Formats: sequence, C-alpha cells, structure tokens
Amino acid sequence: MQFAADALFKAYDIRGIVGQTLTPEIAWQIGRAFASLAHEHGETAVLLGYDGRLSSPALALALATGLQEGGVDVRNLGCVTTPMVYFACHTLPDCHSGIMVTGSHNPPAYNGFKLVLGKEALSSEAIQALRHTVQQHTWATPNRLGQRTDVRIADTYQQTIVNDIQLARSLKIVIDAGNGIAGAYAPALFRALGCEVIALFCEVDGHFPHHHPDPVDASTLTTLIEQVKLHQAELGIAFDGDGDRLGVVTRDGEIIRSDRQLLLFVEDVLARHAGSPIVFDVKSSRHCAPFIRSHGGKPVMWKTGHSLMKAKLKALGAPLGGELSGHLFFNDSLDGRPRWFGFDDGLYSAARLLEIVSRCPDASAMLAALPDSVNTPELQIALAEGQAHALIAQLQQTATFADAVEIVRIDGLRVAFGDGFGLIRASNTTPVLTLRFEADTPAALARIQTLFAEQLRAYLPDLKLPF
Repeated sequence: MQFAADALFKAYDIRGIVGQTLTPEIAWQIGRAFASLAHEHGETAVLLGYDGRLSSPALALALATGLQEGGVDVRNLGCVTTPMVYFACHTLPDCHSGIMVTGSHNPPAYNGFKLVLGKEALSSEAIQALRHTVQQHTWATPNRLGQRTDVRIADTYQQTIVNDIQLARSLKIVIDAGNGIAGAYAPALFRALGCEVIALFCEVDGHFPHHHPDPVDASTLTTLIEQVKLHQAELGIAFDGDGDRLGVVTRDGEIIRSDRQLLLFVEDVLARHAGSPIVFDVKSSRHCAPFIRSHGGKPVMWKTGHSLMKAKLKALGAPLGGELSGHLFFNDSLDGRPRWFGFDDGLYSAARLLEIVSRCPDASAMLAALPDSVNTPELQIALAEGQAHALIAQLQQTATFADAVEIVRIDGLRVAFGDGFGLIRASNTTPVLTLRFEADTPAALARIQTLFAEQLRAYLPDLKLPF
C-alpha cells in the first residue's frame, strides 16, 4: 500500500491523520518493520501501550499483529500514559523496547507512535530507516509467531514515584487532565503523595469534550485557573493527552511555562550536581543560560523534540533538561541513588515541582518570583505540508537581521538581540511554522516581531501573521 510517508514519519516520532495518512494497515506494516529492527538489536519482546483516543485501540491491535507476525513477543500494557511505557522499558528486566500509540497533544483526528528501542527513543535517522523498511517491505521473515501477554505497570510506577518524592507539607491542588489518559492515574498518584486533589476532566474520553489536552495553549487552562481560585488551591496542574507534558498555574492565574519551571529545577539539581550541563531547547527563555551559569551549571541550547532532547541528555550525561512545550527530563541522583531515568514524564515532573514548592509556605509566590520577561507563547502559522521546512531552509541561507548579537541555526532561526530574541522554526509534528518572541519591553518585542515579519513577507507577501 502506498502512503504519504513525508506526512507520517516525523523527526522524532510517527504521526498522521487517522484514515488518511495513518490506517490500521499502515500500523501493521510499521509493526513488521519495528519487529525486524528489534531483532537486529537483540530484542525479542516489545512493550505496547496506547492512550485514550478513539482510534488508539484499533491501531494498537494492528501494530501488535504486525509485531507478532514479525516474530517478537508483545507485552501489552493496555491504556497507559507514554511515560509509563518508558518506565516499563527502563525497569522491566527482560524487555527494553516499546511503542506507545498516541496522538499526544495533536487534534483528535491525529494519532501516531512513539518508539523506544533498547531504552533509547528513536529519532531522526533511525525513524527514517524504519520508514525505508516500511516503504520497501524489506522486513525479515521470522520462523515463529510472537506471543502476546498482558503486563500491568501502574502500581509499580506509582509506588516508585511515591518512594522518591518527599513533600515537606500537604498541598491543595487542582488537576486538569483534559480527558486525556493522565486522568486515569494522576489523581491517585498525588493523593498518595499526600496532596488534597480536586480532579478536573480526569475521565478519559477521546472526544475531549471540555477542551483539547494541550497545556501549552493558554486557552485550555481557563477552567483550571477558575477552579484554582474557586477552591482556593495553591496550584493548578495540567497534563497533555498522553501525560508526558506539564502545565502549571498559580493561585493568581499566572501560567508558569516550562522554561520558567526549568529554572526552579536548575537550582535544585545543580545543588547536587555542580558544573553539570543543563539542556534547554531553542524556544526557551533567554533567562535560561545566565541562570544556569549563575548556579554553577553549563547551559546547552538544543533542538526541539522529545527524542532529540533525550539523546542530547544521554550524550552529555546531563542531569536535567527541558523544553518550552512542557517536556521536562530528569536524569539526576540523590545520595548516589538515581532518581529518574532521563525521559519526559509530566506526572513525575509535577511531583518534583511539588516537592520543591512544598518547602515554601507560599508555593504560588515561589513560582511567580522566577525570572521572566515580556514574551509570547508559541505562535503558529499553518502552511501546506512540506512548505514550512522549505521556507526555513531558505531563511537560514538568506535572512539578515540588523543589530543581531547572535544567530543560532541548529533548529530554524533563533536571533538574539541586546534586548530580546525572536525564533522561527518548522514544527516536526504538524505542517506549521512556530514562532516565539521575548524582550525586555513591549516596544522591543514589537521591533523584533517587525524584523521577522519583513523576512517572512519577502517570501510570502500575503502571509497572515499572528502578531
């Protein structure tokens, strides 16, 4: 079967529109291809989980069939968060590879796969190699049919976090899961940690009837902010559709984006790991680098993308990393004991955050005091499939910016000025341009946005900009 591979195989996962670029037949083919890849790496079993989207069970079944016909055993985790698949890959003694069926924070029509091979998240070249195998049907023919067994990981996952996290006092929090899969596990976890929990939209429902589960989108946090104020809670916690990203709001309704959350964790982690590299993505605040240096760390800016970030953390031996999109990565230790495993986990990140703020009598004030500037959220411009990457390639070659202090091209264009920065990059999950701006003053922000608008309109004169 022919399919739109460019629209499906992304830089750090596989993601497409169900019934169009992604079907059960394609899922079966991906299962066959991944089985061959697993065999090449000495892996005989693959863990399989899926989120609460309406299309996920059918895609998971087709994927499992492909894996089994490819000769590997399938360990079925059932309906779990993405981090629970990662956790199982790191903790089960005889199975270190896995696939999560999830559309993450994408619109309901989307779904896809996040892939782990030998505890490592697949990205870039590895995903493109898998794509080639699928397109050419060059998977191996096994001499056996893989077996399928059910594995339950939820209790072990929860107890591992409870054993690691020590709150200094009980906290009253509101949890908004946006009807994503995190709602099946988060309330019980935080109650086990000693919190008073008000659960909001924690019933798993693939229709997402209340709002889309994407805590980066400020519009999805409106009800959470209202409920935090109504219940006089200390904080509001939000998760995305598959539970690997974290959103936080204070009792005053302030949204604490993940690049600011990262600063809170930097101080905590570097107190035990002085001199270590800390990784943050190109969308993150310009406060990150000086803050990391001031606390004795080495700032490392890197490409956006959960699997790309995990690979960078491993390559550097970094104890901590984070992205503006809500992915946070803990790979640190305490008293010689590893605390977590280097993968992104919204529930664990929230627990770590609560551990720190519980030491302060006013959790919201502690978060509000973190360094900040005038800034925008992620701004998006929808384009035709493939157009965003082509435009970025042109801009990287030709764009000029007066008074630029530094231009970083590792992922799009991040242009730093004396009083702020602007970023434009192509999303690797949907066909959009992503922009972000930060500055010392509103006037400086407007000036930087104007410079970027001029560069964009040189190629697309009629482009409608979100600023």
